Amino acid sequence: MPIKVLSLNIWNRDGAWPERAKLIQKWLDRLEPDLIGLQEVLRGADVEPLLELLDGRGYHVEYARSGPFWEDESLDFGNAAASRWPITDHEVLALPKGRYTDACSALSITTDSPQGPVSFTTTHLMYTVYAGHVREQQVLALSELVLRRRPKGGFPPIVCGDFNAGPESSEIRFMKGLQSLEGRSFYLLDAWEHAGDGSRGETMTPRNRYCRLPGNLGLRIDYVFVGPALPDTPGRIERCAVVCDEEENGAFPSDHFGVYAELS
Repeated sequence: MPIKVLSLNIWNRDGAWPERAKLIQKWLDRLEPDLIGLQEVLRGADVEPLLELLDGRGYHVEYARSGPFWEDESLDFGNAAASRWPITDHEVLALPKGRYTDACSALSITTDSPQGPVSFTTTHLMYTVYAGHVREQQVLALSELVLRRRPKGGFPPIVCGDFNAGPESSEIRFMKGLQSLEGRSFYLLDAWEHAGDGSRGETMTPRNRYCRLPGNLGLRIDYVFVGPALPDTPGRIERCAVVCDEEENGAFPSDHFGVYAELS
């Protein structure tokens, strides 16, 4: 059986959240992912979207606060990781933010899967279009976290999230081993490039009425990355698809589409 991975920016509680939450739940039941990385997740005294989305579905969950939510500072804003299997360890990393006030983080868990320990990391990088230099610092820090936590000789590390950068950007090229940053190199496989359907794989698109981008652009900024696996070892990328991309009664699950991958 493959290990199934889903990454989705759930767009905090903007838009028609009750309707959107139901659509996200439908996708969870449809895909039945083993590992889920969620971004823009809120948490507070009376706000628990994780419980709402995952209730009764049997997941083990960790949450990482990045900072306060800009619309209501009583709420935490951050990332969440959910696993079908027990979570044995986790680590939260505050990412560099340069001169910007918005905080970003990465959440890494180790889960006790049938394939042995699996390192799974989810993150949300700086959103500002002019902040490529900050995202470069963020992926450098992210790469250190992933390398430090990967099981030695085990299942390849999995990294997912909203990187707020296109495939041609320096920060994503670094993730894929196509260029170095500050004399350092890294190498993961982009699941979409290796097992997508050959399209652009846009995760923010004008087809989604919640998406508001300058120039009516369509972008691929959400990813699932996987460490390289040899042909006869677990962790090969078998399939990748854009998901959470269907409208129902005028609503989409989020302003982002999700990315889903199946690994051998």
